[in-house]
Amino acid sequence: MTPTTNAPTIDDLAAALDELRSRTPLVQSLTNIVSANFLTNVLLAAGASNAHIDNAHEAGGFARIAGGVLVNLGTPDDGTAAAFTAAAESAHDAGTPWVLDPVGVGGLPWRTGLAADLLAYRPTAIRGNASEIIALAGLGGDTRGVDSADEAAAAIPAALALLDHSDAVSASGPVDYLVGRDRDGAVTGLRIAGGSAMLPRVTSTGCSLGGLVAAYLAVAPTALIGLAAAHTHVAVAAEIAEQNSSGPGSFAVAYLDALYAVDADTLRARARIEAIELPKKDEN
Repeated sequence: MTPTTNAPTIDDLAAALDELRSRTPLVQSLTNIVSANFLTNVLLAAGASNAHIDNAHEAGGFARIAGGVLVNLGTPDDGTAAAFTAAAESAHDAGTPWVLDPVGVGGLPWRTGLAADLLAYRPTAIRGNASEIIALAGLGGDTRGVDSADEAAAAIPAALALLDHSDAVSASGPVDYLVGRDRDGAVTGLRIAGGSAMLPRVTSTGCSLGGLVAAYLAVAPTALIGLAAAHTHVAVAAEIAEQNSSGPGSFAVAYLDALYAVDADTLRARARIEAIELPKKDEN
């Protein structure tokens, strides 16, 4: 496959950001106990809002009215697993876009099985590190807790395989790789550079990206545009934050400020996104 002419452009991402700020979508986050507070602050700073509804009694009902839903497998137990399933099923039935963030999948059998079961409800987007994406697709991979032992580019074949279950898939790393369908339904790939080496030194930056993806999916015309807009917003904000900080603590604060300050013109000036050639199916 070669890059298609309808791959998301900078203008598409800028328009998605303007739409996010205009509509302030409400995200339902079913996330881990480590990330809930920071994720909420990220969404508020970026221009969305958050409701942390993760109990089995309410998760399904709320997923029907939320703008987007995040299911993050960071700290699951029997109760939250039931809530994940209820939210994913309801989101699927109601047409609410939802994101699966398969934290730790591959290294931990119970949650790996849970993630595989959730694929039946067809997440709109799947976002993880390279090892998680490879493991979720059944291609192996070497996870180290929530860290990745694989380069993001190595996850492209796995991400392509996961398009049987989702509309768009991303593998995060120093450079992010995304695959999904363009406006004409053709599969295309994207490379998004930028970001900061400080991101993995602050807890919940990856989990909060999943929440931001859910917010963008609520307003973007395609899943791939929404996924790319979230990744680009984070990459640009992280670069700005690194320039205005001296370590992880000050970076966390500067990152929230930068997420708030980034606008469409900033994206156009600083985003580094390009369409990439994808392997042919028989090369996966």
